[in-house]
Amino acid sequence: MDIKKVAVIGGGTMGNGICHVFAMNGIPVNLVEMNQELAEEALATIDKNLERMVKKEKIDAEQKVQTLENIETHTETNEAVKDVDLVVEAVPENFELKKKVFAEVDKAAPKKTILASNTSSISITKLAATTSRPERFIGMHFFNPVPIMKLVEVVRGLDTDSDVVEMIEETAELLGKNPVEVADYPGFVSNRVLMPMINEAIYCVYEGVAEPEDVDQVMKLGMAHPMGPLRLADFIGLDVCLDILNVLYEGFKDPKYRPCPLLVKMVDAGKLGDKSGEGFYKHD
Repeated sequence: MDIKKVAVIGGGTMGNGICHVFAMNGIPVNLVEMNQELAEEALATIDKNLERMVKKEKIDAEQKVQTLENIETHTETNEAVKDVDLVVEAVPENFELKKKVFAEVDKAAPKKTILASNTSSISITKLAATTSRPERFIGMHFFNPVPIMKLVEVVRGLDTDSDVVEMIEETAELLGKNPVEVADYPGFVSNRVLMPMINEAIYCVYEGVAEPEDVDQVMKLGMAHPMGPLRLADFIGLDVCLDILNVLYEGFKDPKYRPCPLLVKMVDAGKLGDKSGEGFYKHD
C-alpha cells in the first residue's frame, strides 16, 4: 500500500506544517479545520512559509504553486477522510479532544486507512483503543517548524502492525524526514528528556539561581544548545510544556516530573510565550 492521499486534522502550527511537507512532496492533502476562516489562515501561513523558501532559493515559484494546488480545505471531517490512505491528527494536546476526533475519523475513513496522531506525549495505545483499528493506529510525532526539522518520532502502540510501522517510516523518508521508532511510553524519547530539562531551568528562575537570559546563556555557551531551554519553552508554548509535564507526572507517578509552580502560575496568568506575546521573554 502506498500513501497517495492524506487528510490532516487541524491547521494550527503543527497541522499547517504537516500539510506543507506532504503537499510539497507531491502528496495531495485534505486540510480539516473547524471553519473556513481558520482553514484560510492555515493556507495563508503555508503560503508565507513557501514564499520564504522561494526567496531562499530552496524551491522555485512553480513548486510553490504546485504545493498550494495539492492542498484542499475542508470543514467536515467525514468528507475529508472518506478517500484517503492516511489521516494525521494535529489538534491540541488533550486526550478527550483527540478521542472525539478519532471517533469521527474511524467511522468515516476506509478500513485500510492508517490513523496517526501527532501527539507529543499522550499514549498511542490509549488513543488507538478508542478506535476499531488499533492495529492500524500509530504515532507520527513531527517537530516544529515542521518544514525544517528532520526528525519524526514513529511511535508503535501495543497493537500496531509492523507493516504499518514500515509504511509510516517509508512515508516519513519520502517527506525528507528521518524517522526514529520509539516505544509507547509517556513523552516517548524527545519530551521525556527535554521537558525535565526545561522544568529544571524554570526551577532555576523560581529559586532565584539566575535570570532567564542567564540560564539560557549557560546552556547555549556551555552545552552548545542552539536555543536556551527557556527561550525554547516560549517557542513551544508554556501551556504545551505544562500539559506534557502533567502527562509525564501522571504516567510515571515520579515527583521528578512535577511541574514547577512558576510554570503553573505563568500559564494561569496567560503568559504562554510567543503565542501570547509574553513568557519568559517579551515577544512582538
